[in-house]
Amino acid sequence: MKSSLVIIGLLVFMACQPKHDVPVTINLHSNWSFKTVTDSIWHAATVPGSVHSDLIDNNLIEHPFIGDNEELLQWISETDWEYKTQFNLSEETLLKKHIVLNFEGLDTYATVFLNDSLILNTNNAFSTFKVDVKKALKEENNIRILFENTQKYETQEKAKLPYLLPEGDRVFTRKAQFQYGWDWAPKLNTFGIWKPITLTAWNNFKIQDVYINQVELNDTLSKCIVDLKTDSNINEDLKFEIYVNDTLNTTYSNKDKSEITFQIKNPKRWWPHNLGTPYLYTIKVIVKDKKRILDSVSVKKGLRTIELVTEKDTIGESFYFKVNNQPVYMKGANYIPQNSMQNLVTTQHYKKLLNDVVSANMNMLRVWGGGIYENDMFYDLCDEKGILVWQDFMFACAMYPGDTAFLKTVKNEAEQNVKRLRNHASIALWCGNNENAEGWKRWGWQANRSEQEKEEIWNNYLKVFDSILPNTVRQFTSTNYWQTSPKYGRGNTLYKTEGDAHDWWIWHDAYPFEHLEKNVPRFMSEFGFQSLPSYEIINYINQSDSLHITSEEFINHQKHSRGSELIDTYMKRDFPVPTQPEDYIYMSQALQAYGITKGIEAHRRAKPYNMGTLYWQLNDCWPSVSWSSIDFFGNWKALHYKAKKAFKNELISSVVENDTLKTYVINDSKGSFYGMLSIKILDLDGQMIFKDTKTIDIDANSSDIKYELDLKTIQLDKRNAVVITKLGENTSYFYLAKPKDLKLKKLEIIKKVLKTDLGYSIELSCKTLQKEVFLFTKTEGHFTDNFFDLMPNETKTIEFQTEASILNEIKLKTLNMFID
Repeated sequence: MKSSLVIIGLLVFMACQPKHDVPVTINLHSNWSFKTVTDSIWHAATVPGSVHSDLIDNNLIEHPFIGDNEELLQWISETDWEYKTQFNLSEETLLKKHIVLNFEGLDTYATVFLNDSLILNTNNAFSTFKVDVKKALKEENNIRILFENTQKYETQEKAKLPYLLPEGDRVFTRKAQFQYGWDWAPKLNTFGIWKPITLTAWNNFKIQDVYINQVELNDTLSKCIVDLKTDSNINEDLKFEIYVNDTLNTTYSNKDKSEITFQIKNPKRWWPHNLGTPYLYTIKVIVKDKKRILDSVSVKKGLRTIELVTEKDTIGESFYFKVNNQPVYMKGANYIPQNSMQNLVTTQHYKKLLNDVVSANMNMLRVWGGGIYENDMFYDLCDEKGILVWQDFMFACAMYPGDTAFLKTVKNEAEQNVKRLRNHASIALWCGNNENAEGWKRWGWQANRSEQEKEEIWNNYLKVFDSILPNTVRQFTSTNYWQTSPKYGRGNTLYKTEGDAHDWWIWHDAYPFEHLEKNVPRFMSEFGFQSLPSYEIINYINQSDSLHITSEEFINHQKHSRGSELIDTYMKRDFPVPTQPEDYIYMSQALQAYGITKGIEAHRRAKPYNMGTLYWQLNDCWPSVSWSSIDFFGNWKALHYKAKKAFKNELISSVVENDTLKTYVINDSKGSFYGMLSIKILDLDGQMIFKDTKTIDIDANSSDIKYELDLKTIQLDKRNAVVITKLGENTSYFYLAKPKDLKLKKLEIIKKVLKTDLGYSIELSCKTLQKEVFLFTKTEGHFTDNFFDLMPNETKTIEFQTEASILNEIKLKTLNMFID
């Protein structure tokens, strides 16, 4: 929702009307300074910002993302900090009847003074606080904010309980939980003014909130109710004008209508980008007193229906989404905050990352519950780009208190954020928490507790996740609510037949990747595998041009206690294990992509039994070894390139069962089609072993076996073969042996580089199959494809998009280099 509070020039025909009496909003982001409470020296501060980023800007600390600096900077989170500014107000502003200070985000325990008078105490970084300051303001004003470290309050709250709550003191503080440290995140518990501070002044009328509630949608008509919350001192007749795409749609008077409604004929629907156009209407509400504009508000609105379908069936219970009454297969990833210092995430970061999401054919992101409710820019872009959002409430991997004060702040937090996001077409689901219920039921949290204690902790869980949160969602929006993700932990056999699942048999329990093919749930909302990041990230961490992956500095950026061991274990199973760091980094990415795409394809083959696959995780919050497919600098790892192919609407996917090659064609689009399916088996030098063609029909929204071949009827060496299947523009390369067992040859790849308008074109060819071809260069840019297989005697062209005027050497690696 975008609110226009100063309407000068809003509509040309209004230019000569009487002076507008609209609210005025002033950003208070200038002249801030900060210091420790015990210090006497003030330093320049940036607002919105954070203590850590301000310390960096003033060269008072080394960057916490470099080396092991994180460990040396824990004192920051244990210290109390103070911020201050001065601002002036005009006489015209001071004469307004109402003046409110808006604190959109203070992290977290803050005491606010205006002109040395206490005006506010806060305890929730996810909530907005508004204070009437009309009587306290002068022409010259000062604000001072004291931020106290979280440990003080957490220790106080913990002492009130006769037992310990899982998992740590963070459960008492309503702020980003990952800042306390995670297995992919640093312990960087920063605080400060992390969102804008504004001052709003008005006389008689102000729009406080608007909800465009879609109550009817069909091919011929959409009917919406405008739920407008206002602050008004006006008793006279008011006029409400509703504009749709800048055209006047409806006019109401508050005397002749108690409910503001409008209709759109032949409405255009909002669709996820892989199924249609994510069309957005611009809905503008202008409120007038006679001919004078009092206030206005504008909303981008996508008209669509979305429903989570959970119905009992012969297998268990379904879990899938219907958009515009059509079942939609969800493809995507889990999203975490893009930086441990949120203020450093720019509009460009959001645009690039979400463009990368669309480029990889994803149609859903899950905003994970240990991070933040993202800012408006994120959801605006998801609306615009047609990306659905599974939105967790911000609770993760813990049990939370249930006292009256805590429940009150949770209720307020939930109400504010549901209201803020409810106009977004992209919001598909509100989910109560991440893995809280699973943790309670299978992670040993109940051990050595009395029955009374267990009952109290679980009842407090139900107060939040079975009462406050679903009731809030139900009251303020029509979006579905899901209590916890996953519905069942993997220790419960029902995890495969009901609800959504997190399958961490892979990685945590070191099960082979083939486990994913044999254990497909109804909806996979988490599964993943780590890899090392780009060479650029590793050099940044170490502040060295040499790739050191065993240095103490780099090891500090591997937050999983067994991470390096597990990568090595899996690599030995399926891939060669290089000895040189540069090669090992490459191989780890190839390994990650191999395992996760094996799972993605298994899930998609099982459609409609399975109706979604979201891997862990899309992005990073700092430079690290992690499960991400895009590293902290925005570089695509092998997984992102492979996911782009595995998430295409039309996918060819093969599997071998009992020596029978079964080839599936998966179609996620709304239309059916037919085509010629071509299958051939070549040896790795390109010699034909088998070929066949078949005309097939492909139903809309389907997954079916379209070809079967008994491999026993063919004489072939499985280690020296590739199955190439084509359907239209889609091609699949499938192997009958593990990567490490393939009989690859070490022949030279012919490379030709040509300048283009957008960068460079790279042509590659070889007389033998080259597997997992990886292109890299020190020049900043993006390869349109990477970690691909180059077929024998074929030429493949890749684009390298760059703005650089000078191109460093483009180098390459392939799996062939490591096969004995």
